[in-house]
Amino acid sequence: MTDAALDCPAWLDRFRTEAPRLPVPPVFRPAPAARAAAVLILFGDGPGGPDVLLTERAATLNKHAGQPAFPGGRIDPEDAGPVAAALREAWEEAGVEPSGVDVLCTLPELYLSHSEHRVTPVAGWWREPSEVAPGHPGEVATVARVPISELVDPGNRVMVKHPSGIRVGPAFHVRDMLVWGFTAALLTQVLSAGGWDRPWDTSRVEDLPEDVVNLAARDRGVDVATRD
Repeated sequence: MTDAALDCPAWLDRFRTEAPRLPVPPVFRPAPAARAAAVLILFGDGPGGPDVLLTERAATLNKHAGQPAFPGGRIDPEDAGPVAAALREAWEEAGVEPSGVDVLCTLPELYLSHSEHRVTPVAGWWREPSEVAPGHPGEVATVARVPISELVDPGNRVMVKHPSGIRVGPAFHVRDMLVWGFTAALLTQVLSAGGWDRPWDTSRVEDLPEDVVNLAARDRGVDVATRD
């Protein structure tokens, strides 16, 4: 792992410049007393072109069951900050070798009120990709390298809402996953910061599927990507 990322591809140049200064909406502004966490936004050059790594949590969990997410979790006392925590979690959850990742930047901290976490997104370039697979038995169900071209495809993008009519937000239908909530909101900002976004129909609104709603009901909140 290196902090310089001097050899990362040119398609990441705009993202590296824009991501550290992304605006933080009021709802995501950090609360000092919240627990510190980090997630890894890992870019690579995969078989389908430039991609980003996502995981899907196991449906059997009591917290955040079945939710797609960036690898990540709480910053432990032995971690040397958000970068170390994000890399450790990516190794534990998906088998990402930290030595093969160049850190690009950190994004502004985001507060998730439902889990009372303040999350630092860490962006990385996968200089030497490793074989990935679910690393936490019973916790991570799926690990997927999702091409950016699929994420920005207008046909894969929708707005979602809870059947009660609340919590409208962006979502992505990719790789047999519905990516929604915090992860989808952050992905939307990431795609915009990188200049990869394409116009899409934001009037296309779907209800969250019943199974997703039922799994989310296990939480006090329904849209958190971090792990306790």
